[in-house]
Amino acid sequence: MTKNDQTLKTTVTDTAVVFIDPQIDVLSEKGANWGAVGASVTENHTVENMERIFKAAKIKGYLVFISPHYFYPADSAWAFNGPLETDEFSTHTFARMGPLTLEGFTNSGADWLDRFKPYIEDGKTIVVSPHKVFGPQTNDLVLQLRKRKISKVILGGMLANMCVESHLRELLEQGFEIAVVKDATAGPRHPVWGDGYQAAMTNYRFLAHAVVSTDEVVEAMGA
Repeated sequence: MTKNDQTLKTTVTDTAVVFIDPQIDVLSEKGANWGAVGASVTENHTVENMERIFKAAKIKGYLVFISPHYFYPADSAWAFNGPLETDEFSTHTFARMGPLTLEGFTNSGADWLDRFKPYIEDGKTIVVSPHKVFGPQTNDLVLQLRKRKISKVILGGMLANMCVESHLRELLEQGFEIAVVKDATAGPRHPVWGDGYQAAMTNYRFLAHAVVSTDEVVEAMGA
């Protein structure tokens, strides 16, 4: 992966796929945030493209990591929140009954999309601990990548300008080489705050080592 020519060079020994929040609340019309993100998800074919990358990675033996977003009842006692966090709590986005139980999890907004479950629940995908705001500073993603000697990351998932961009920034600071898949993510649109996807695309181009399409990722994997 190089910034100059946007070439994506991957190997199964040093490259992994990292998907952020492949969950119902941000990727399904049944989800709590579909009104904000649905248009972008639909236009980018985000779900279909994420599945293509899942499939290619599994066929070719690339490791896949999931960095999920969960809120537990105890988190509602936080003394302050940003605007998006406030909205997430009010809509019960990514809500779970607790860290030690899966009661009510299946088919909830915090659950995976059904079409992703065969890939995520195959016993090989690494589901790391949840991030709590936007970035991986609050979970064990970096540790899990380092322990497997991964140095390059193919990054996608939700939301483009929030969790995905925050993961991009932290992973860059941690010394990883990052390619963001521009059509395997999507962002919210807000009448006052603006278009989150377009904001993310601008920043990705300044920050990531490559900004690529799903077609380019699948081709680079040799699938």
